[in-house]
Parts: sequence; C-alpha cells; structure tokens
Amino acid sequence: MGTLVAPSLLAADFGNLERDCKMVNSSKADWFHIDVMDGVFVPNISFGMPVLKSIAAHAEKPLDVHLMIVQPERYIDTFAALGSNILTVHYEASTHLHRTLQSIKAKGMKAGVALNPHTAIDLLEPIINDIDLVCLMSVNPGFGGQSFIESTFEKVKRLSDMIKKAGASTQIEIDGGVTNQNAKQLIECGANVLVAGSFVFSSKNPIETISGLKNIH
Repeated sequence: MGTLVAPSLLAADFGNLERDCKMVNSSKADWFHIDVMDGVFVPNISFGMPVLKSIAAHAEKPLDVHLMIVQPERYIDTFAALGSNILTVHYEASTHLHRTLQSIKAKGMKAGVALNPHTAIDLLEPIINDIDLVCLMSVNPGFGGQSFIESTFEKVKRLSDMIKKAGASTQIEIDGGVTNQNAKQLIECGANVLVAGSFVFSSKNPIETISGLKNIH
C-alpha cells in the first residue's frame, strides 16, 4: 500500500468548509484529518461536534479524528456516532490507555495514539499490537503552520523498527509541518500517513499539491 495523505481541515477556510470538503473528495487524498482541541490539553480551541457533524455530511472519505483533549475516553461514543473512522487519543492525556483503545475498537473505529514531540516511543512498546495508528507530532500540538521538528526522522525509524519487531500492522502518521521538502525522507524512514494542513490549503492548487504528496516514493 502506498503512502496515505490526510489533509488537515484545521487549515481549511471555515467560511467555505463545504467547498474545501468537496475539494478533498475530488483529490487523491485518502482521509480527512480533523483536529479537535479543547483549550486545556493544548492552548488552542479548534472545533467540536457540530462542525464535525457538518464535515461528515460532506466527506466521502474516512474521517481521521485526532483528539487533543483531556480525558478523551469521555467522548468515544459521541465521536463514533458522528462517523469517525479512526479515533486518535494522546498518550499524555490518557491515564488508562489500553482500556481506551479497547473502547474505541469496540465502537468499530480504528484506534490511534498520538505522541507529543517530547514523548518517547518506547512507552508504546507494551501495547503496540493494540494500536492501529501512531500519530507522531512533528510540531508542538495546538496550532497550525509550525515548523517541522527535525528529530522526528529518527523517531519514525525507531518506531518503524519497533512495529516490525513486534510483528504489528500499526501505521505511522506524521502530523505537523509536512511538505514536499521532508515527505520523501519521512516515507523512507517508515511513515505511512502524511497529514498536511497549511501546505495543502495555502497552496495555489491544493488538488495538485495533494497529488504531489501522493506521488512521492
């Protein structure tokens, strides 16, 4: 399977959300990446259930929902009901991570775990076979448009080795500062899913930009 591209709607034009959803539908993108922020776990507030509901009404591709919120387990049922296909919670925000992953899967969603830049990947080793997707934050979470943190490359390599060693089928997603300048190296290190926000939505031709990321090998 080739690299998956998941445009981040945090960078979309909220005044033209339907238009931007249709653009992603018609592009070579694989997923919609949706960042839900609560202003507590991260310093920003993005959008909540009503906006996700309207995105789901227009999206024709899987919804990759990334919860940057405290106590994410409180909302598993809600996000399942809204049509989330993948639900990612932060390691740093989940006291009972194994139980939370089981609850997500019980609702028919794929279960993801996100790690902040400072969090060691070794912490995931005991549960790597229970995780469908690891989302490595390559910027500090909370705001779009930040610069890529270079140490992410080494982190991806080590995570890829851990997954292979465990015989797991976990996908590696990179979120933050992804562009055509670093995508090739990320893929070579073992990344499977590229989240791109500002790089896609600020470009003159988002459909071409998405296509360009898809064609990097």
